[in-house]
Amino acid sequence: MAKKSMVNREVKREKLTARHAVKRAALKAVINDQEKPIEERFAATLKLAEMPRNSSAVRMHNRCQLTGRPHAYYRKLKLSRIKLRDLASFGQIPGMVKSSW
Repeated sequence: MAKKSMVNREVKREKLTARHAVKRAALKAVINDQEKPIEERFAATLKLAEMPRNSSAVRMHNRCQLTGRPHAYYRKLKLSRIKLRDLASFGQIPGMVKSSW
């Protein structure tokens, strides 16, 4: 089980990202628009730099929904490899069986 503080930090990042997504997208559109004057683009860059770092989507990390484990994460199932194996062993995931030979 992951530390509660780390899981809560990820939840906080998700909320910040959702709250600032529209403003970040607008500023990035201004920055990437080559038709705008360089002064306006530079001002938009400074405004983007003043925003909270955790409001950027690239700072979020995928975590297991059950345990909060950040490593060995399967995106399709939103589970870590350990919980995936446990659930498959107990027959909780349809169509998945533990291999044995």
